[in-house]
Amino acid sequence: MLVKKLHDAGIRSEYAYAAAIGSVGLSVLSWATSTKAENVERADRWGIFVGEWAPTFFGLGLALATYE
Repeated sequence: MLVKKLHDAGIRSEYAYAAAIGSVGLSVLSWATSTKAENVERADRWGIFVGEWAPTFFGLGLALATYE
C-alpha cells in the first residue's frame, strides 16, 4: 500500500537506488568528519546509523520496481 502510493506520487526505483548509493557515501563522509571533531565511539555510531539507510532504500527500490 505504501509502495503503491510512492509509485503513484512519481517516485521511481532509480531514485531509491540513487538514495541508497548516496547514503553509503554519506556514511563514509560523516564517519571521516566525525572522527576528527568528536570521539571515535560516537563517530562510529553515527556512521552505522546512516549506513542503515542503504538497505532500506535498496528494499524500497526493489519494491518500487515491481510497479514499473
